[in-house]
Amino acid sequence: MSSNFGFDAIDLATKDRDHLIHPWVDLGTVKEREPLIVAQAEGAYVYNVHGQKLLDGIGGMWCVNAGYGRDEIADAMAAQAKRMAYFSPFGQIGNPPAIEFAHRLTQHTPGDLKHVFFTTGGSTAVDSALRFVHFFNNFHGRKTKKQIITREYAYHGSTYLTASVSGKPADRGNMDLETGFIHHLPAPNPYRRPEGMSLEAFCDAKVKDLEDKILELGPDNVACFIAEPLLASGGVIVPPPGYQKRTWEVCRKYDVLYISDEVVTGFGRLGHIFASKHVFDIEPDIITSAKGLTSGYVPLGAMIVSDRLYSTLTDKAGRGQVFANGYTYSAHPVSCAAGMANLDIFEREDICGHVRKVGPYFHEQLSTLAELDVVGDVRGSHFMVCVECTADKKNKTVPPVEWEVGRRIFEKCQAKGLLARPLGHLVVLSPPLIINRAQIDDAVAILRQSIVEVMDDLTREGLRK
Repeated sequence: MSSNFGFDAIDLATKDRDHLIHPWVDLGTVKEREPLIVAQAEGAYVYNVHGQKLLDGIGGMWCVNAGYGRDEIADAMAAQAKRMAYFSPFGQIGNPPAIEFAHRLTQHTPGDLKHVFFTTGGSTAVDSALRFVHFFNNFHGRKTKKQIITREYAYHGSTYLTASVSGKPADRGNMDLETGFIHHLPAPNPYRRPEGMSLEAFCDAKVKDLEDKILELGPDNVACFIAEPLLASGGVIVPPPGYQKRTWEVCRKYDVLYISDEVVTGFGRLGHIFASKHVFDIEPDIITSAKGLTSGYVPLGAMIVSDRLYSTLTDKAGRGQVFANGYTYSAHPVSCAAGMANLDIFEREDICGHVRKVGPYFHEQLSTLAELDVVGDVRGSHFMVCVECTADKKNKTVPPVEWEVGRRIFEKCQAKGLLARPLGHLVVLSPPLIINRAQIDDAVAILRQSIVEVMDDLTREGLRK
């Protein structure tokens, strides 16, 4: 059977199940369920292989920030590939797109974060940041300063080290992880704070968690604290007001480096190219970036390091010393050309301004879903929002696994023309940043109807009373 785009949809689905291994797929059902095969995209919409038009409520994977079908980015990639597709980045070898893009990025970074190390994506950017911290401390003779503090429900990547500092419980089954020098703090999730506790008191407690852990381990042994400003894949957890600034101050107090993982929150999702300073009033030692860096058009990541750190490595003491970390495709010229074209679009169209203007409307409209009996919490900021479903709204009870709430809602939404991301009993929306109010209204209406239908189905099946 041919699709609207000339593909044989049945043949593709068969080959998908027979040969392609997907990330984060349910292995028990992968051979049974029909894969979603996306064949074309434009603006804020994608089209599946059957020709169905779907509003992309998840922005690819938090990443298609400038929207699909941007000829400007594709043309920049093609022109660079024709001029010079690749050359080795190792040693002091550069290429014009990488050099220029690094310079332009530092026009948007806070404080003295002026040194850019390009990687292949978010995982390798975070991995490089953590390795840089250990390298930095070893370089300066601080051999015991190795302990890394992170948080439960954090997500930082899929390399061995970044998966180890991640803290999503569902991602840890059957996986071997580093535990010797990594420590997870309780997630700063206001929805799950103790009954009767104020936001202010909860913030005090979560900041104290960090300080207590540093003191327990000993400041001379703690290398860094790594934190997403908002915990994205862990359920769009928004820490209480002031948390980011106060934890940053704790790190300064004890000489602990602060890594702000802006792989998701960067490049406009919260209304700024980087949110650390503009939104949370912090100047981290290191920022990591990816996803929206090229709007997902081609892989690229970046670790951005403060001059305060980097300059201490490049004086006479650094002679003969090598930061032995990098990738064949670091600073890839085609990727960096895409990044510059993407940044041109952001600056020319003021996409960040659009997010600051329309993002609150997105959150406000989705917040109306909280009136549904099964919706316990709607949280987020601007164009990253999570809807948390519950079996008992009063007691905030997590629905039983057999309800498969997220998957059911995802399937209902897809049938109605919306892609949403299921995370267990959570549903996340993170659309392209060019989405408009009318498209937001469509997304909210579809999601509302889908949730209601799923709850009716669960009641009819006797799973929900």
